[in-house]
Amino acid sequence: MIERSEGLSWARGIKVRHLESFLVLDEAGTLTEAAARLHMTQSAMSHWLAELERVAGTPLVVRGRKVQLTPAGHLLKRLAITVLGDIARTGLEMHAVAAGRVPRLNVGSVWAGIAGGLPEAVTAFQQRHADVAVSIHDGLFDDLLKGLDTRAMDAVIGVLDARAHQPQLAHHVLFDDQVSIVIGHGSKHWDNDQPPGFADVLREKWVMPPRGTLTRIQMDAYLIEQQASWLVPKAETASLAMMQALLQKGDYVGVCAQSMADYMASLGLFRKIAIETNIRFGPITVVWNREHVSATLMDFIACLKAHALRAQVHERVRTALGFDNNPGSTRRSATGEADDL
Repeated sequence: MIERSEGLSWARGIKVRHLESFLVLDEAGTLTEAAARLHMTQSAMSHWLAELERVAGTPLVVRGRKVQLTPAGHLLKRLAITVLGDIARTGLEMHAVAAGRVPRLNVGSVWAGIAGGLPEAVTAFQQRHADVAVSIHDGLFDDLLKGLDTRAMDAVIGVLDARAHQPQLAHHVLFDDQVSIVIGHGSKHWDNDQPPGFADVLREKWVMPPRGTLTRIQMDAYLIEQQASWLVPKAETASLAMMQALLQKGDYVGVCAQSMADYMASLGLFRKIAIETNIRFGPITVVWNREHVSATLMDFIACLKAHALRAQVHERVRTALGFDNNPGSTRRSATGEADDL
């Protein structure tokens, strides 16, 4: 096995200028053209290349009318692209920090948040902050919240519960979500003119979230109300992608947050089952740590709030005009607002 020190020793003679010049040579194709681009003589360029090959300990190019990279040359090219890219990104991030900005935001979200406005908020935010990268992480709300303490997460979007009321945390309710029952292209009911009702799919094969998840708890309570507690799902998964695949390929009925059901229905992938009463999911909330606040983060949260408000107005207009008369199909935005900073 090669020791770490042995693996690094050759690189101590490599400079950033070496890597930049090597990429210029590869792009130019000839020593003459590369020398011209680098404002060097051809003799100096040949001397530089020989020195670089001495440091690497192996030929990097095959000389001819056009230089061709050796296998070692391809490895050095890969290193040059990686290192120079990291240097450039780090420089931009350091410049942003020096100017009092945050160069990257890490946002955690359950699927309801991703379907309920997060992409729109990211788009609006980056129109004003083109130099800020946004990393989006999906997962269980409890796991994401833990990242607010360690600074692994700047903000988390999920269902409001007692965990969001910790003293160091602030939150804002974006909208109130429901639970939806859905079918996909694999269902025998897909091509019906009218969406099937709950009774029509009660004895079908069901796909549900695992026991203990909020969606499953609310769905189980609904089944008890409908005197259908005997229903046992044929498949359980916390993965939306897996549920979607099952609904596309087989005759299944699925359960998910209504915000996600609406989004998937807009893409023509899901149809919602008509139900007579809402199955409450809970208020979808953005949570952040009061002790780790930046102006950049608050601008991002403002974009989330603005989209939620626009969605609320849109839904009220649709309801007033009678476009959505199904009591179980309209996502209603929250009217209350939790504490901010």
